[in-house]
Amino acid sequence: MLTRRRLAALPLLAAPLPAAAQAWNPTRPIRIVVGFAAGGATDISTRTIQPKLQSLLGQPIVVDNRPGAGGNLATETVVRAAPDGTTLLMGTIGALAINPTLYPNLSFNPQADLTPIAMAGSVLNVLVVPADRPWRTVADLVAAAKARPDTLSYGSSGVGGAGHLAGALLDQMAGISTIHVPYRGGGPLMTDLLSGKTDFAFSTAPTALPQVEGGRLRALAVVTPQRSAMLPNLPTVAETLPGYEVANWYALVGPRGLPAAVVERLNTAMRETMADAEVRAHLARHGVEPMPGSAEELARFIRVETEKWAPIVRASGASVN
Repeated sequence: MLTRRRLAALPLLAAPLPAAAQAWNPTRPIRIVVGFAAGGATDISTRTIQPKLQSLLGQPIVVDNRPGAGGNLATETVVRAAPDGTTLLMGTIGALAINPTLYPNLSFNPQADLTPIAMAGSVLNVLVVPADRPWRTVADLVAAAKARPDTLSYGSSGVGGAGHLAGALLDQMAGISTIHVPYRGGGPLMTDLLSGKTDFAFSTAPTALPQVEGGRLRALAVVTPQRSAMLPNLPTVAETLPGYEVANWYALVGPRGLPAAVVERLNTAMRETMADAEVRAHLARHGVEPMPGSAEELARFIRVETEKWAPIVRASGASVN
């Protein structure tokens, strides 16, 4: 997650934007493209901010789900769109920071071909297993994987996403070998996890917690460096494997060449949306912590995250042609 510690390392938020930033107003409906199927955390978070954001911008906002290739299909849709502010991407750590290393033949560069607008938030990821599995701790799961190499499988919402890298990092740090099964989003992943077709997953809290509360899944740990205030009794993976940590965040971006006035208007609207008490409360119920900031901060954050994950992706051996 984009923790408060990491946020503190970034420059302070920019001062309130000048009135000139309000000069641009959309005259057509806005489309926010999501690279995963409906029902997953990216989709839930986008639809949560949708009503407030469209009321501020004065135009309908349509959420366009385009799953596939770890978010690359959605990203390419926005890369090719006109830079007029009406086609945007709710990008993820995978699409914006991991995929440039994971996909050596990627036809675009997120840092060069997209315009950062605003950070949306970070989401808690939870290591979960079907309730009928015997494992109750991270150590139990690791022991089972060591006893049966290349047998246990974990699902993710797509190649290169936080759930995928969380599993790859677990393999590396625990000295185990498990099978990665990518899905087209958190919703389809949850369906197979509940049916027992996969053994575990690093699922986002919005997708997993209702099933944990319903007794169909068992939560083993969170992937944050410290225990989460949302789930204070749940240990971290790092308590078993010191140093283990995986981020998961969302950010709004647009095509390259988006005019500064458009960026400022959208950034202002996003920051106001993420400050809304009702929006924040709804996101909190789904394990999402708003992390608004300036477009410049987002650009720096994407660069730092890309540099951080590149060696980890290479070390994992994961690659998609």
